[in-house]
Amino acid sequence: MSNVTPILVPDIGDFDSVEVIEILVKPGDSIRAEQSLITVESDKASMEIPSSATGVVKSIEVKVGDKVKQGSVVLQLEASGAEPSAAAPAANASVAPASAPVSASAPLSASAPVSASASAPAPASTAASVAENSGAVPTAAVAAPDVAVHAPAPAAGKLEIPVSTAGLPHASPSVRKFARELGVDLVLVKGSGPKDRITQEDVQGFVKRALSAAPSGSASSGAASLGGGIDLLPWPKVDFTKFGEIEPKPLSRIKKISGANLHRNWVMIPHVTNNDEADITDLEALRVTLNKENEKSGIKITMLAFLIKACVAALRKFPEFNASLDGDNLILKKYFHIGFAADTPNGLVVPVIRDADKKGILEIASAMAELSKKARDGKLSPAEMQGGCFSISSLGGIGGTHFTPIINAPELAILGASRSYIKPVWDGKQFMPRLVLPLSLSYDHRVIDGAAAARFNAYLGSLLADFRRIAL
Repeated sequence: MSNVTPILVPDIGDFDSVEVIEILVKPGDSIRAEQSLITVESDKASMEIPSSATGVVKSIEVKVGDKVKQGSVVLQLEASGAEPSAAAPAANASVAPASAPVSASAPLSASAPVSASASAPAPASTAASVAENSGAVPTAAVAAPDVAVHAPAPAAGKLEIPVSTAGLPHASPSVRKFARELGVDLVLVKGSGPKDRITQEDVQGFVKRALSAAPSGSASSGAASLGGGIDLLPWPKVDFTKFGEIEPKPLSRIKKISGANLHRNWVMIPHVTNNDEADITDLEALRVTLNKENEKSGIKITMLAFLIKACVAALRKFPEFNASLDGDNLILKKYFHIGFAADTPNGLVVPVIRDADKKGILEIASAMAELSKKARDGKLSPAEMQGGCFSISSLGGIGGTHFTPIINAPELAILGASRSYIKPVWDGKQFMPRLVLPLSLSYDHRVIDGAAAARFNAYLGSLLADFRRIAL
């Protein structure tokens, strides 16, 4: 007796519906549990929907272009021996948010959080790993920022592109969002994808052609709108094979998305970086002691866990850092969700620890370990990369002294941590060896001034130097 089971769309985060952009199986295929069935895309991420059971595909209930949501039937499966899982697993997140850290809003950063996919993506899962270094903050890099909730109005003098009233062009939600951010009418863009589907490269090419086609006489006025007299030249086209052997390597899907978000965030946000150092000698000794005492629990406490807790205290003291710009309004947040950048072979993702103010060090370390494992397995859901208030990007034990992390829009600041090192410090009588952690705080100068940033970094350093201050 055949046992036909409907396979449903699992929890896909806080999306009302997402578009099916690829079907990965066909009727008659034998599939296993956890095998990807379809790829769906929102304006923030592309996800592969896995099967919750093993069996043979009897019929496909969706087609490319359909909108689905949690509970929608993907296909009918004739079970073959194995019972369906009790609950459908969460979809694999294969793309970091689009400012959403690629940020949950549409900024081009968490090292930073934009979701802009280049084209209908091929199935891929994200493998992420966060290096755990004893005595140093775990390795992490600039995260892809969250996607902006609204597209900003064009600034005065911005490149003007006429708007057409023609029908809706064929493009994914992420490409539509990318076009809105650049002020491009997709009706005027010719698609190069399957069935004339418009890709991110098509939008970028359209803007480049519009810029290069500007009359030379108006170069100064057009350049002024882009930054005070900068006349942009076309990107150089070079035949690299003339100089030697080459190997073309396509960018991963995550890098395409995060790269666009980072570019947007860097161009649109006036970044300034304040560099400082924190004496973590005593804190490192405490970290080592706690790890010995909690060895049986299996939870490893890293310096990043202390850094997250200290950042929460600093955000409480300086609330303008725990905010976002919405037009002429500053949105002050009463919650404390902290994102941390995770380096993966395919690019950077920014998992978010929610309500970090309500968690102790052990709980934060446990949440980090869980999210890091999901990142390594490619199973971070979009919801687990959204809602960040402040991000931390750590180079851990890789090296470096200071750097400029890119803000993960719509956040207003991001903290970079480099490799800690021993430094001689004068105590009034003699030089003493102290372990110091370099801190690099990038902030949005439209909202935060240099004095406030210096105070934030100095206060954060004082908390790390004497963690008892957290209780005050």
